[in-house]
Amino acid sequence: MISKQKGFSLIELLIVVAIILVIAAIAIPNFLRSKIAANQASAVGSLRSLNTACISYNTTYGQFPGALVDLGPIASGGMPSSTSADLVDAVLAAGLKSGYTFVYTAGTSNQSYSITAAPIAPATSGQNMYYTDQSGVIRVDVSGAGATSGSTPIGN
Repeated sequence: MISKQKGFSLIELLIVVAIILVIAAIAIPNFLRSKIAANQASAVGSLRSLNTACISYNTTYGQFPGALVDLGPIASGGMPSSTSADLVDAVLAAGLKSGYTFVYTAGTSNQSYSITAAPIAPATSGQNMYYTDQSGVIRVDVSGAGATSGSTPIGN
């Protein structure tokens, strides 16, 4: 009796695996680039939110916040105050969001401020660095040196 077994040969399976590897080699770099672009867009959006929150804070309390956490949520169900203004969420108030670290620096007598956003891991979370201040202009640095008030405004 001759029995015929049905199935795939080793060569056929190796060809399928090779095709899958080629597709993965093309797709993974594109995925990483799109993730970086999304993180950078999120950082710009977060800076816009922080600028808006700082202006609202200034309108309410007559000065800019002394620290980023002052813009954060109310701790224990009370009313908003100068130390918990409830203007941004807890994640952004902590200074870390979507692969970026946000550093808030209060100016003299809290009459000005600056915020920088730098990627946590430049190779995977973002490549651009951002800066904004009380003017509301968001500036970008693509060289990796760090964005400052002299950097190029986004959109230019």
